[in-house]
Amino acid sequence: MEAPVIRFTVDTPLPSGRMRVAVTGRGVLWAAFHENDTTQLPEGLDLADADISTDRRARAVTARLSDYFTGAWRRPGFELPIDWSLTTNLQRRVLQCLYETVPFGETITYGGLAERCGGFDAETARTGQAARLVGTIMGTTPIAILLPAHRVVAADGIGGFGSGPDALPTKRWLLTLEGCIPPTLDWDGPEV
Repeated sequence: MEAPVIRFTVDTPLPSGRMRVAVTGRGVLWAAFHENDTTQLPEGLDLADADISTDRRARAVTARLSDYFTGAWRRPGFELPIDWSLTTNLQRRVLQCLYETVPFGETITYGGLAERCGGFDAETARTGQAARLVGTIMGTTPIAILLPAHRVVAADGIGGFGSGPDALPTKRWLLTLEGCIPPTLDWDGPEV
């Protein structure tokens, strides 16, 4: 019998506030920056609220994210299992490439990730459509932070990061935490 899908909330210092996370027996299925954001979850998914103190999966994810937000976790990846079932085809290929090749403290451009991952025909790559497709994939990433879409930037700056008034400040906070951009005078995170 497979473990039930559970969901829980993780406190963060991010401008976007607390995160919502869903975990299956295979790994982290979904993580969103806003606790009421369920746009990437399939309809009808029966989620049980987890007691973080008693669920091993919830404790592992919460501890790892806590270490990350305090600056104590600086390894290439989170070393947590990922359940890829909410991704398909090209999206999965690009997100797996990102996950496996762009570690903590590094960034890559949308076009650079498209080139690295492959799967785009020459015309799509030449016209810049591949970079735009990668941007769309980053915007539809079902697992925030663990699949590090924040590390994908525009050729001429930070690029986009979802929607809402706290989207770009959240991306900037994450890139500052990872040392990709220098902290500003109002930086409120851990020492970088």
